[in-house]
Amino acid sequence: MTLRQLFLRHQGQTSPNPAGIEIERAEGIYMYGTDGKRYTDLIAGVSVSSVGHCHPAVVKAVAEQAGKYMHLMVYGEFVQAPQALFAGRIASLLPDSLSSVFFVNSGSEANEGAVKLARRYTGRTEIIACAGAYHGSTLGSLSLMSDEYFKTPFRPLLPEVRYIGFNDFDALSAVSSRTACVVAEAVQGEAGVRLPAEGYLQALRDRCRETGALLIFDEVQTGFGRLGAMFASERYGVVPDIMTVAKGMGGGMPVGAFISSKEIMDSLQSNPALGHITTFGGHPVSCAAGLAALDVLLSEKLIDGVERKGAMFRNLLKDAAVEEIRGEGLLIAVELGTPERLSKFIENAYRNGIVTDWFLFNNTSFRISPPLIVSESQIEETCETLKKQL
Repeated sequence: MTLRQLFLRHQGQTSPNPAGIEIERAEGIYMYGTDGKRYTDLIAGVSVSSVGHCHPAVVKAVAEQAGKYMHLMVYGEFVQAPQALFAGRIASLLPDSLSSVFFVNSGSEANEGAVKLARRYTGRTEIIACAGAYHGSTLGSLSLMSDEYFKTPFRPLLPEVRYIGFNDFDALSAVSSRTACVVAEAVQGEAGVRLPAEGYLQALRDRCRETGALLIFDEVQTGFGRLGAMFASERYGVVPDIMTVAKGMGGGMPVGAFISSKEIMDSLQSNPALGHITTFGGHPVSCAAGLAALDVLLSEKLIDGVERKGAMFRNLLKDAAVEEIRGEGLLIAVELGTPERLSKFIENAYRNGIVTDWFLFNNTSFRISPPLIVSESQIEETCETLKKQL
């Protein structure tokens, strides 16, 4: 059987009509099909490949660590250099109240761990999430999603989850002494890149502090430079009690984490011990790759150019066919108005060698979240093709 036949017959599918492009190799912002066709990766594997595909420093780190050791023991029992060094480096970039890093495998697991931690530390049970947010697909993280289309087939889900409108100041009164945590994206990604209103995140921070609820920022998509700052919390000047990260932190390898203070994190150590465990979380090869990718972000000053590059995309794609462009840094949504127009646009983009995508909760906008290494000339070339499509 061909690869395509194996893919369709034996690999679990997520939709009836997958894109089905066969990729042979990838480098920088480009992917190359088995037929030699070049594709510009305009979404970085959904905000994952921030330093580009197969960055030499990341590839070297992966190879070197694989040659030393891979999996040794379930996470948290042995001292492993890639984990300890990566945790220390991440903590050095965050406020003192975010100094303890618990490595996991993905963004979904990071959010699961964060909610468990909040319930354990506060002794409370109610969870508040924002309507239109996406926090993952496991049953716990799915419970934080307000969209019934995705949730209903999998009920029953977690009890005591309430939803408030993002940017709804009046709804903050729902946060009370019963609330263990409020989970929020600083910028709502899958809703189609919805930015926080002036003062909203600070008001949310203040309300959580007043009621003793923990504030969890889901930075799975916004962390590690995507918005033009290392983290969205830095960009907006609001520090959460717990932060979750994944996607862009691994240089293309699977890794995630939830981060908090040592006081809060230590509540997982007892009553019960092993309050959260993971076999492969913080895999040494993934952590080595993540540390190398972080070094690239900092040494090559990639984050410094993110706002300028994002502005280039927004300015070059202004067109009569575009209803609105929303975004911060290199997380952008281009609004086309109807699902039919969007579907045709994405299909034509593939034909023209550009990979873009829609958003889970917005089927009228296409996504722009390329590797942060994208150059100005590559932006100009890509936007010229997209303008022709428009």
